[in-house]
Amino acid sequence: MKKIHLINNSRTYIALGHDIVVAVVAWLLAYSIRFNFDIPVNYHHEMWSNLYWVIPLQVTAFLGFGLYRGVWRFASIPDLKRILKAVGLSSLLVVTVCLILKPFGIIPRSILLLNPILLVLGICGSRIAYRISKEQALYGKVFTQGKPVIILGAGEAAIHLVKDLSRSKDWQVVGLVDDDKSLLGRQLAGARVLGALKDLPEIAQKYQVDHVIVAMPSVEHSKRRAAVDIANACQLSVLTVPAFDDLMSGKVSVSQIRQVEVEDLLGREPVKLDTLGLHDLIEQQAVLVTGAGGSIGSELCRQILKYHPSQLICVDTSEFSLYQIEQEFSRLELDGQTNIVYVTANVRNEQRMQALLSAYQPQVVYHAAAYKHVPLMENTNVAEALSNNVLGTYTVAKACKETGIAKFVLVSTDKAVNPTNVMGASKRLAEMVCQGLQEEQGTKFVTVRFGNVLGSSGSVIPKFREQIASGGPVTITHPEITRYFMSIPEAAQLVMQAGMMGVGGEIFVLDMGEPVKIVHLAKDMIRLSGLSEDEIEIIFTGLRPGEKLYEELLADDEHTLPTQHEKLRIAEARSADLVWVQKLLEWVNSIHDEDEQLIKAGLTTWVAEYSIDITNNRHPHFPSKTTTIH
Repeated sequence: MKKIHLINNSRTYIALGHDIVVAVVAWLLAYSIRFNFDIPVNYHHEMWSNLYWVIPLQVTAFLGFGLYRGVWRFASIPDLKRILKAVGLSSLLVVTVCLILKPFGIIPRSILLLNPILLVLGICGSRIAYRISKEQALYGKVFTQGKPVIILGAGEAAIHLVKDLSRSKDWQVVGLVDDDKSLLGRQLAGARVLGALKDLPEIAQKYQVDHVIVAMPSVEHSKRRAAVDIANACQLSVLTVPAFDDLMSGKVSVSQIRQVEVEDLLGREPVKLDTLGLHDLIEQQAVLVTGAGGSIGSELCRQILKYHPSQLICVDTSEFSLYQIEQEFSRLELDGQTNIVYVTANVRNEQRMQALLSAYQPQVVYHAAAYKHVPLMENTNVAEALSNNVLGTYTVAKACKETGIAKFVLVSTDKAVNPTNVMGASKRLAEMVCQGLQEEQGTKFVTVRFGNVLGSSGSVIPKFREQIASGGPVTITHPEITRYFMSIPEAAQLVMQAGMMGVGGEIFVLDMGEPVKIVHLAKDMIRLSGLSEDEIEIIFTGLRPGEKLYEELLADDEHTLPTQHEKLRIAEARSADLVWVQKLLEWVNSIHDEDEQLIKAGLTTWVAEYSIDITNNRHPHFPSKTTTIH
């Protein structure tokens, strides 16, 4: 038995007084039940006489097990366990005293059995009744004021959500729906499982529900998507709970429900990382990221911090981007072992890059700095795109080689495959520069190629959001245009995974899943905004200069080799040698004053797959003029 806890406030005295009364009543009631409420005269004396030593013994056990440390309003399973232990011990002591000392005659054995049962019922029952009354007083209006809502899912997250919403004045949980047939009709946290997901239309109509909450953060993405589609088909407002990783990390709680975003519909299964390998690569090492203020670069920095580098050097040419990431990281609770350095620098500045690498000696450099906006680079900025993406890559990669950096990881793009635009061609040249610099010894140059990331700066999703918010129209270049999508964290994690696995000279291709039709994406976003396609017009404007209908991850003459990671393959691409790289650099350095059409024509000699004639696109079905769809 634990140390007896002293009484320290008036509420504790009241609780103790209550339990003493319950103990007295339980003792007397046990006798009454034993004798059918007609206690013989000779047992009256024993009943009252034994009461004077039984009650103090029971109270001592109550104090010893800390029955008065908790608050009745929050009585729970741990409190019940303490009560059972206290009553059990006190009953054992009563039996022992009766058998050995027999102070006031023999107590009937049935009394010794009935008393602890009645004692537990009295003490536990009063606490539960008090909690129910308090919660009813605080939250009882929910059932008359809250909006009715159905929860999709009946797992752990859904149960926690039901409990949280029971305290909310905004929502009234009508019930749950789940495809697990064994749960049908069962009560979970006070809410009944009403049916399967396919039954949602009938259930929503029966209970006059306009809102549903998707509470399935740990199930496969395809099942979450199916649930949202069913709810959308019923014209219900769809909400969801935070991602499973955020719930597990403690960043958010289940009750922080939010609107479903298009990222939830395009989401993919979590990436499985070789965490031990990444710890070996990064932990207690310096790591440098170029383009650290961009979408991919900043996420790389976030992911790298999880592996506790000794130093993280964030390099970007934009002062404002560095300021934003510095403000974000300043709010993090780091372990004190990581020093974060913010550096403004242009990756084409050879002396600056050489000095940075010599000073910090990073174990690995992630090169995410690049010009990536296709239309902007296609006209008026052709020479600058080549200079930044090709010369910048070469400058950083060469400096890594000269300073003995262990690994250089180039972040590339699917637009480098059979490029029809300058940006894609410039990234293909950057890939070949890295391959040309690769030698048997020294720095390992690794390239990672992937498609669009959800919500990155300049991408289609933020643009659609702005257009829908302003009342439309939503502009799409072509009704058949498709793109691959992955989340920014997934892209960053796979870049790190590929960088760890690379032994030098490889081009890793990420599994991008299935391509998404942009027009379907736009329609999803319109519906999720609570609007219909009749309210927001979709206009097709025609393909922009250098834009493809279909993105590709492999060129016609490329094949892939499997790796030990299910989402990574190695492209067997045409490579280059150092002599070819030197000639390329001479050409890039010589074109700044040339006509842009001549530069594009010259580019075809360096990137054989590059085509400046957009009508040669492998899916040449282009609208001749702007069209609309409703």
